[in-house]
Amino acid sequence: MTRKISRTLVATVAACLLAFSSLGHARAVDESPSALAMTADAVLLRPALLATTIVGSAVYLVSLPFSALGGNAAEAGEVLVVGPAKATFVRCLGCTRTGRKAETVEQSDN
Repeated sequence: MTRKISRTLVATVAACLLAFSSLGHARAVDESPSALAMTADAVLLRPALLATTIVGSAVYLVSLPFSALGGNAAEAGEVLVVGPAKATFVRCLGCTRTGRKAETVEQSDN
């Protein structure tokens, strides 16, 4: 029973890591999300991405000796920790692309 639960947990973590690891790097975002998109992002997506970041950090720490021996510790850290963390913390609320929203400066015609 415990083995079945652990296999299910490992499969779920692997699926989450594969799903969220392909998000882009931080760059300026030119989007105007709706109130519904912002609400869904704040209530549903950010907690899920935070959980992915935490699980990815744990997986990275467990796999660190093996990835260090394989020579890809930096790549593993980028995919398992940095990618989900950027998607969680460096993304405007409701935006679909990772990155900071560009500051807009309004000019007056005086």
